[in-house]
Amino acid sequence: MTLHESLRESLKEAMKAKDAVTLRTVRSIMTACTNELVATSRTPQDMLSDDEVLAVIKRLSKQRKESILQFESNGRPELAEPEHEELAVLEAYLPTMMTKEAIRPVAEAKMAELGVTDKSKLGILVGAVMKELAGKADGGDVKVVVESLF
Repeated sequence: MTLHESLRESLKEAMKAKDAVTLRTVRSIMTACTNELVATSRTPQDMLSDDEVLAVIKRLSKQRKESILQFESNGRPELAEPEHEELAVLEAYLPTMMTKEAIRPVAEAKMAELGVTDKSKLGILVGAVMKELAGKADGGDVKVVVESLF
């Protein structure tokens, strides 16, 4: 079963369970998937690949994190709470991300491979590590680890 099909099943289950948060979140994922299909000149009845669905979910997750940050920095925790709930549902569909400790050996190996010795090549190293760990590590974590190597 593809991730897109799995989302459709989750939608049905959330309706039956009357789980408002999951229902709202899965509906937003499905809407974003439909928008992605239309944007790529496909029909809404088509299915996205698992990688495309994960990209959509990551985008939605990033939006929720930014909203939470904005709401909390402006003293509106009551608005941040629904975003936290939706983020928890979104993260259930994402693969677990690597820890900073797991990223470090990959970054060190890539640093040696590319021969990077000073901070002026930081961007190149971050890009190379991100390419190697595509979808497995958070970009912010990779940047922190790479910066700590200098």
